[in-house]
Amino acid sequence: MSAGPAAAARPAAATMHPASFALVMATGIVSIACHLLGVAWLASPMLWLNVACYVVLWGLTGLRAVRFRTELLADVAHHGRAVGFFTTVAATCVLGSQMWVIANAWTAAAALWVFGILLWALVTYTVFTVLTVKSTKPSLEEGINGGWLVAVVAAQSVAVLGAQLAAGFGAAAPDVLLFCLGLWLGGGMLYIWIISLIFYRYTFFVMSPTDLAPPYWINMGAVAISTLAGTMLIAAAPASPLLTELLPFLKGFTLLFWATATWWIPMLVVLGIWRHVYRRFPLRYDPLYWGAVFPLGMYAVCTFRLAQAIEAPILLDVSRVFLYVALAAWALTLAGLVRRLATGARRGLGL
Repeated sequence: MSAGPAAAARPAAATMHPASFALVMATGIVSIACHLLGVAWLASPMLWLNVACYVVLWGLTGLRAVRFRTELLADVAHHGRAVGFFTTVAATCVLGSQMWVIANAWTAAAALWVFGILLWALVTYTVFTVLTVKSTKPSLEEGINGGWLVAVVAAQSVAVLGAQLAAGFGAAAPDVLLFCLGLWLGGGMLYIWIISLIFYRYTFFVMSPTDLAPPYWINMGAVAISTLAGTMLIAAAPASPLLTELLPFLKGFTLLFWATATWWIPMLVVLGIWRHVYRRFPLRYDPLYWGAVFPLGMYAVCTFRLAQAIEAPILLDVSRVFLYVALAAWALTLAGLVRRLATGARRGLGL
């Protein structure tokens, strides 16, 4: 018999994928969707579950930094895994949005926003600097994947939370909104840069089922959260003379982001059918599947907010459909996680 749970936690920390915080991202946005779209009884339990997951993941990350620093640093320099660290930023800000939207806890949400800004600066300039200056690099075919767009999600998550909290900063609200506007525009440009490389890789290189890992859904999720950030800026415009002047521009670009997210959905479904039905790639739990749940929940939320921003009630029906799709995906992925943890516990106890 092994040493039990303590011994099991060590290898879990050593092998932990940098994108593991996608669990918090997915649970948070589905919880917010439930709150906004009439399933409020689920929203609060999911909030507190998410707080627990967030604390556990940071505990494992801390253990990894202390006991498994070599593995952690190797991930920072890995073209495929390094971008997973951006999930720490998005998870922090999505949890902050949960705190504000569901619990009305402005102070906790503001603290998470500040922490999210610090994480965004640290992760952005560490990861991209390391990947730029390293002497050995993979080919585009091997190095690029949908997970790179989590860098966009991270920036937009900071913009979303900041725009929601801006009014609480009083006289500083216009400055907060200017900062959020800059992140929104910068994140949109980053999306254009990265999606161009991904689309090139998709259409000019041979694809195998393993190449279409779950994070490819971030192709849609990154523009869905860009849509949400745009709607939050539109809603906050009365607090900023600059945003008031830019309202036509904000609405136009927000619609562009939403249309792009919508375009991706049928394409991603078809690719999923090709991967799992035609090529018979096994469908089993992988922590990266949380990166597929998040875009579904984000599309439900951003479409709901867009319906409010442009006064288009017909979009509310679309958001309700995607709420239930996201809930089903979240429940299935959670069941896979619980099964994985139960199996690991039995093995750790020698059962």
